[in-house]
Amino acid sequence: MRPIRVRIGVLGLALVAGLAAPTAATAAPEAGGAAPAPTVEERRLDGEVPREILRRSGFAAVAPAFARGLGRADSYREARRVVEREGAALWRRAVDRVQGRGPARGDLSRDDDRPLYWARLAMTRELRTWEPGFGLSERQRAALLTELERTSRGQTDLRLPRGHRDGHGKGVKRVLLTGFDPFTLDRDVRISNPSGAVALALDGTVIDTPDGPARVETAVFPVRWADFAEGTVERALRPYLPRVDLFTTVSQGRVGRFDVERTNGAWRGGFPDNDNVSRTETVPVADPASQPQWTTTTLPYAAITAADTGRFPVYDNTSVTEIPAGGDEPVVRPDGPTPGSTAREGGGGNYLSNEIAYRATLLRDRLGLHGTLPGGHVHTPVLQFGAGNTDPATGAVTDPEFVRNRLDIVAQSRAIVGVAVSAAGADRD
Repeated sequence: MRPIRVRIGVLGLALVAGLAAPTAATAAPEAGGAAPAPTVEERRLDGEVPREILRRSGFAAVAPAFARGLGRADSYREARRVVEREGAALWRRAVDRVQGRGPARGDLSRDDDRPLYWARLAMTRELRTWEPGFGLSERQRAALLTELERTSRGQTDLRLPRGHRDGHGKGVKRVLLTGFDPFTLDRDVRISNPSGAVALALDGTVIDTPDGPARVETAVFPVRWADFAEGTVERALRPYLPRVDLFTTVSQGRVGRFDVERTNGAWRGGFPDNDNVSRTETVPVADPASQPQWTTTTLPYAAITAADTGRFPVYDNTSVTEIPAGGDEPVVRPDGPTPGSTAREGGGGNYLSNEIAYRATLLRDRLGLHGTLPGGHVHTPVLQFGAGNTDPATGAVTDPEFVRNRLDIVAQSRAIVGVAVSAAGADRD
């Protein structure tokens, strides 16, 4: 999730991105008015590629069933029950499909993250344009949309086992991992985001490490500036950071490599999100008077980069772009920021991947966990289609090399988590 200026090629820049939420422009009217129109993101559902992905994964029936459930609701309370139930069911169905439980219901490979993305959008469009007979206020519709986002992204399904942070001895290590939706869809609507695939593949799984078993719980986030400004990251992570042994935010980054991002910057660079909204500003957070320009990883980056985790090289990325103290022009610093500087890019750029890393590590620090909780950001390689399948206008939605690349990225991400848990445990010992 890095802006286009990153020199990794057109596809690569695009694939390093992150999240989003409903904007004021798409808020519902007060009861009695017409329902709002679909968002830019939701309107992409009308293309052939999203319909093919939904059809070939067995997810095409999800939104129609959801619409029927809404149609039977005769009150806001009942509508909220439908939203909570069906949003959670979509997340669980996507996780089960990726992890091999139940029928695949289609010929699309099970490791694919895209059915969850497009099915969720189909559901939010149904909810956004729904006109119930009992009347629905702007605030009520917004609350329903927020609940659908949270439940269908796994943010309400983070089930951590008991561990030493709860006063129950050493126990199973607990890991929190986040991924992202696909993005840069106007460039290539076929795009998959490997970080989302990682989240679906690892959710609820146990990784055996030399330091003992580690249970991984995951969630995904939208690639929309507004959601982040509204605090979606902090709301989702705050209850769990004091209870986990390690966390990592994950997104798609550069071609052919993983990166552990050493430093995160407090700057939004303006690259358009999935609603084609651009933001260029300081990352908006609570208590801006105490907001730092930079936050740092506490992941065991030396151990991660030294380990043999898979076919892609893994780098400790220390580069940032700053405006030096007393200066007025951005300067690239290969070895990290200098004292008093102003952020313009963290190691992960200035898009939503950098922002989720900045927000999560700032939350860690504000909770007083900097010295005790390993956490930071990992960028995966760009997920590429096969050599003969690079034209978005004529290419297939999947191919064998595309699937192999995604499976390899997922497997190596799992191995990186295992190394991080083991190294962090050794550091504590």
